[in-house]
Amino acid sequence: MICLKHILNFYINSSIHVAIAVFSLSYMTLLEFNISYDKAVLYFIFYATITGYNFVKYFEVAKFQHRSLSKWLRLIQIFSLICFVFMGYYSFNLEKITIIYIAVFAILTFLYTIPFIPKRKFLNKQSNLRNISGLKVFLIALVWVGVTVFIPLQNNHFSMDTMVVIVSVQRFLLVIMLMLPFEIRDLQFDSLKLYTIPQNLGVKRTKILGFFLGLGMLILEFLKQEVCINRVLVLLTILVLTVLLIWFSREKQGRYYAAFWVEGIPILWLLLMLVVN
Repeated sequence: MICLKHILNFYINSSIHVAIAVFSLSYMTLLEFNISYDKAVLYFIFYATITGYNFVKYFEVAKFQHRSLSKWLRLIQIFSLICFVFMGYYSFNLEKITIIYIAVFAILTFLYTIPFIPKRKFLNKQSNLRNISGLKVFLIALVWVGVTVFIPLQNNHFSMDTMVVIVSVQRFLLVIMLMLPFEIRDLQFDSLKLYTIPQNLGVKRTKILGFFLGLGMLILEFLKQEVCINRVLVLLTILVLTVLLIWFSREKQGRYYAAFWVEGIPILWLLLMLVVN
C-alpha cells in the first residue's frame, strides 16, 4: 500500500498526470476537427508538458537547494531530463510553423517562472509573470489553449475559422474552471497582492462563477456548424462533474482532490469521446 502511494505521489509530483490531461485535450482537438491521430505533435506535447511544468514547479527549489536536493527531487530532475530528450526527438517531426508557435509558448513559460520585471506594488516577492496581480489563471488558460488547440491544428495546416474560435473559447473557459479548486485550495497561502479569483469574489461567488463558465461552454457548443448529440451529452456530463468538483472545493481539501481528481477531468472527457465515437 505504501509503495502504491509513493508511485501515485511520483505520478502527480512529476507532472505525468497533468501531461496526460494536456495530451487528452490536444487529442480532443484532433477529434473535434476530424484530423487523424498525429503521433508527433501529441507525444511532443506530452513530453513538453512534463518538462515545462517541472521547470515551473521546481525551479526555485533547485535554485536554492541544488547541493542538498532530496532524493525524490533528484529523481524528478532525471525524469524531466529524459522527457526533454524525447521532446527534442519529436520536435524534429513537427512542421516549421508549429515550431514557431511552440517557441512563443515556451517563452511565456520561461517568463512565467524567471524574474525579469522590476518590482512594483502589483507584484509579489518574485518579479515574474506568475506574480503579476490577477494574471496567473488567465495566463495558464491562454497557454493551455495555445498548446492544446493551436499547435495541433497548425501542425496539420488547419486554417483559423469560426469553429476554431469557438473551441478555443470553450477550452479557455474549461481551464479556468479547472483552476478554481486550486485557487480555493491556495487561498490560505496566496499573497493578497496576487488578487486571485477567490480573493476578489470570495469562495461562494467563485463557485457560482464556475457554474456560469460551464453554462457558457455548453451554449457555445450549440453555436458550432454541426451539433452532435453524443458530443453534447458527453460535454454536459463533464461540465456537471467539473461544477460539482468546484462546488465541493474547500480551502482545506484532500491532497489528491485538485491534483488528481480535478486534473483528471480532461482525461475522462477524452475517454468518453473515444467511446461515443
